[in-house]
Amino acid sequence: MKLNYKEISTLGELKKAGYKTKGIKDELRDNLRERIKKGEESFTGVWGYENTVIPELERAILSRHNINLLGLRGQAKTRLARLMLNLLDEWIPVVEGSEINDDPLKPMSRYALELIKEKGDKTPISWLHRSDRFYEKLATPDVTVADLIGDVDPIKAANLKLSYADDRVIHFGMIPRANRCIFVINELPDLQARIQVSLFNILEEGDIQIRGFKLRLPLDLQFVFTANPEDYTNRGSIVTPLKDRIGSQILTHYPDDIETARKITEQESNLDVRQTDAIYVPDVAKDLLEQISFEARESEYVDAKSGVSARTSITAFENLLSTAERRALISGADKTSIRLSDFIGVIPAITGKIELVYEGEQEGADGVAAILIDDAVKTLFGTYFPQINKLERKDEETPYDELLSWFFQGEGFELEDDYTDSEYKRTLDSIPALNQLLKEYQPDVNEADGYFLKEILLWGLVAHKKLSKHRFNEGYQFKDLYGSYISGL
Repeated sequence: MKLNYKEISTLGELKKAGYKTKGIKDELRDNLRERIKKGEESFTGVWGYENTVIPELERAILSRHNINLLGLRGQAKTRLARLMLNLLDEWIPVVEGSEINDDPLKPMSRYALELIKEKGDKTPISWLHRSDRFYEKLATPDVTVADLIGDVDPIKAANLKLSYADDRVIHFGMIPRANRCIFVINELPDLQARIQVSLFNILEEGDIQIRGFKLRLPLDLQFVFTANPEDYTNRGSIVTPLKDRIGSQILTHYPDDIETARKITEQESNLDVRQTDAIYVPDVAKDLLEQISFEARESEYVDAKSGVSARTSITAFENLLSTAERRALISGADKTSIRLSDFIGVIPAITGKIELVYEGEQEGADGVAAILIDDAVKTLFGTYFPQINKLERKDEETPYDELLSWFFQGEGFELEDDYTDSEYKRTLDSIPALNQLLKEYQPDVNEADGYFLKEILLWGLVAHKKLSKHRFNEGYQFKDLYGSYISGL
C-alpha cells in the first residue's frame, strides 16, 4: 500500500489510512514478485550472474530466507546485498524516537509501548527511507556480544536513577537497532564461535539476552552473511547450528569470459574525464588487461584458494591509463594511445592483489606480475596471428622466419617508455617484416590498434622463445634469442 508519508504524522492518521504491518521479508518478496511480473531487473550493474547467482538469490528472497553469499574476494557479494535495498518499500512508519524502529501497529520496546499507552492515537510517527535501512558489520575477532546485541549502560542507569535490574538501563547493540532493516555481516567465519552462538535465537526465535536480561523482542531483520571458502579452513568456520539456521547458501564466482570482465572493469574504474578523452585504449589492450587476471587464477605461482579479485583488473586499468597520461604529459602531447610497454605501470596494481604460494615467493611479486603479463600475451597471440607450435621441424618454414632473420642479422632494437608517439611509431615501422605480418594477418585493423598489435607480435615471439626481451631502466630491448651470443663467438 502506498501512503502519503508527508500527510501522516500520528498513529491515528496511520490507522485511518489503512496501513497494514508487513515484515521485511514479505516486503522484499512482494516487491520482487512485482518486478519479476513486469520483467524489471532487480540487481542491475552486476555482470555475469544473470543465469547463476541472481536466479538463486531471487529464489531465496521469494522463500523469505536469511542468506549466506559464499565466494572468494571481489565477487560482488556486498554489492548484491546493497542492491536488495531497491526491493524494500520506499518509506515505512516508525514510532518517533524509538531506538529500534518500532512498528507503530506492532510495538516491541518498552519506550514505544509506554508512549502509545500514554498518547494513544496521538502518538507521533516518523518515516524511515529505505536508504537508511541497511546496516553492515565486518566480522573481526574483536567483535563482542555487546557490539551486536547490547549491554547494560551504567551512565543511563545513573541518569535515570534506575537499578541494574531494570530493563530500561539496556543499551541496544547494532542488531536490535537494525530492526526492520537489512543487516549484513561480512566475513562471518571471522566472528568468534561464541559470538556466532549469540545469533541463534535472534534468527530462530527473536529472543535476546543481555547480562541476564531475557527480552522477548521478535526482531524483524533480513540477514545477509558473506563468507570466503578459504576461511573455513584457515581462519575460522561457521558453527554448524548457525549454518543450519541460514536458509540459503549461494555460491558466487568470477566472470567466465573476458567480455563480462571488461564490462565490470569499465563500469567500476574511477577515471578522470581528461584521461578518457585524451587516451585511446585499443580493444586488444582491454582484452589483454582482463586476461592477466584469468592467467593469475590459473597460475602455479598464485594461491588459488585466496582468489584474484575483480579489483585487480579495475585498479590495473586505472594504472594503465595513468601510465599513458604521465607519458603524454612529459612529451607535451594532447592525445596518445595505450602501448603494450605501458603495461609496466600495472605491475603495482597486480602485486598488491595476489597472494603467492612458495614458488611465487621465490620469483618475487614483481617477477610473478611480469610473468602473468607475458602469459596473457601468449594466450592472446594466437587470436591475431598464426599459432606457434611447441614442436617444429628444423627445415619447416613459418610465417615468422623473415622477422626472426631481421633480428638475427641485426643488433635488435630498443623501445623506450617515454618515446613520443612519432618516435614510437617510427621505431616500430623500421622493421619491414613486422609491417608485412600485420598487413597480411590483420589487414583491416586501424592505425592505433595496429601499433599495439605490432608489440603483441614481438612480445608473443618472446613468450614462445623465438626472441629475447630485456627490461632496462628506460624501456625494453628486443634481440634475437641466440644471434648475439653466436656473433660474440
